[in-house]
Amino acid sequence: MRRKTVYRAIEGIDRGELEQFQAGMRKRYSDEHILEELNACAKRLGRSPTMREFEADPETTVHPQTVIEHFSSWNRAKRMAGLVPRRFATREELLRLLRELGDELGRVPTAKDIEARKGSMPSKSLYWHTFGSLNNALKEAGFDVPVGEERLERAIDQGAALAIRAGRLPKFADWAQARREDPSMLTEWQVYRMFDARRGAWSTFQFLIRRRLEDSGVSVSPEGRLVS
Repeated sequence: MRRKTVYRAIEGIDRGELEQFQAGMRKRYSDEHILEELNACAKRLGRSPTMREFEADPETTVHPQTVIEHFSSWNRAKRMAGLVPRRFATREELLRLLRELGDELGRVPTAKDIEARKGSMPSKSLYWHTFGSLNNALKEAGFDVPVGEERLERAIDQGAALAIRAGRLPKFADWAQARREDPSMLTEWQVYRMFDARRGAWSTFQFLIRRRLEDSGVSVSPEGRLVS
């Protein structure tokens, strides 16, 4: 068995004096300063940094080991900075962050909302990997997420409301613009894919909107304009 080498210089260190010195060195950086450095690095990267990325960032002044010495672990430091550990977020933590985002927005979060918060939110791919889809994660987090027939019915209702505002059956571009103004709507591509993205998909959707309007007493011309 190989003997462990004990150097005399290390063996002769006074433990109490060493601990006092180390405590003094740690005070060179306040916890607040380190957390600010983590957040600044995340903003520059556009995501929550790994130890390697943090160390490689030329604008950081703190070494990752100093972060660990202050906060006991790298991931604990990132959590205290409001950042999400990229690989070690628990299922419960992912759901909590979705709920908090929903509270902040006042509506069901979308993939675009998550992408816009890189660093403070996990990636949408992590939600897909953990829950099978973002919709599954949203449902488990307690959000009202329509599926199947209910989803199509909601899209038709939204299409009818948009038609009344526009005075005509919504075109693909109309829907895209409305979705930019109201992120709670399905995207135009989500609607398109509900019809298997086959030829005539959007006109099939317009047909269903026209039928919904006519059922409510609104007439629609053959060209798709609402008749008063």
